[in-house]
Amino acid sequence: MTMEKLTEGFNLIEGPVWDNKLGLVFSDAVDGGVFAVSATGDVTAIFEHRKGIGGIARHEQDGLVVSGRNVAFKPFGEGETNIMLDRDVAAAVVGFNDLTTDARGRIYAGSLSSSPLVVGERTTATGSLYLIDLDGTSRVVAEDIRLNNGLAFSPDGATLYHSDSIRRAVYQYAVEDNGTLGAKRIFAKVEVGGPDGLVVSADGRVWVALAGGGHGVIVFNADGSESHFLKIPQPMCTSVCFGGDDMHTLFIVSGSEGMGTDKAGAVYRTRTDVPGLAVPLARVALR
Repeated sequence: MTMEKLTEGFNLIEGPVWDNKLGLVFSDAVDGGVFAVSATGDVTAIFEHRKGIGGIARHEQDGLVVSGRNVAFKPFGEGETNIMLDRDVAAAVVGFNDLTTDARGRIYAGSLSSSPLVVGERTTATGSLYLIDLDGTSRVVAEDIRLNNGLAFSPDGATLYHSDSIRRAVYQYAVEDNGTLGAKRIFAKVEVGGPDGLVVSADGRVWVALAGGGHGVIVFNADGSESHFLKIPQPMCTSVCFGGDDMHTLFIVSGSEGMGTDKAGAVYRTRTDVPGLAVPLARVALR
């Protein structure tokens, strides 16, 4: 498969999500801002300034849900930010990283006990996985995650996959009808880099970005066995996203680490043999 660089010049690209109108939407977690890149490589700024965004979801109310110091809805154009889930430093919740939505539009977001960008700030404290329900209430549905990262559902919605980058593990949980998760079980372990953002294709394979020297995306079959590996020419591979008119385009995003500059973050794309699963709109009520 041919790997094409679509755009570059960012510090640390995170949170890619496909939008049929905007194209690939993503954040620069270090330098700040949310951007969109078209199929022809044209980049536009959607939101400026906000830093630390590790996860993005589209919302039915014409805006985006973003993580960072909190989980918040930001409308396109004019309008106020709506905080859905706030940090609680006293409880070792300093912010939130990756997030995703289920078929009903509920939001799952992973908390951070320290900054994911500064290694020296990491502690032995662990983060939790929160569910934000349709009425706006939230609760913890999983615990003991050293560094919360990628989240995505199986094609039937019965399994949630979840990266813990420090433990180099991708976990899986059985999903109950009310959104509660079953016991955390190992789906796959990685030996190089740490599992970061992940997505699932229509055939049930799990596509996992390998950050911290991983140089690409490792693909696992639904039974946890390794399928194949997609390499990019950068060590810091942070996340993946399916998109395009037929959902057969895989976008791979990266950070600048290991490239000798802080403006090497790039978006790559390649065609895949199977389509990916579209991430549903968030439908959580706004306050």
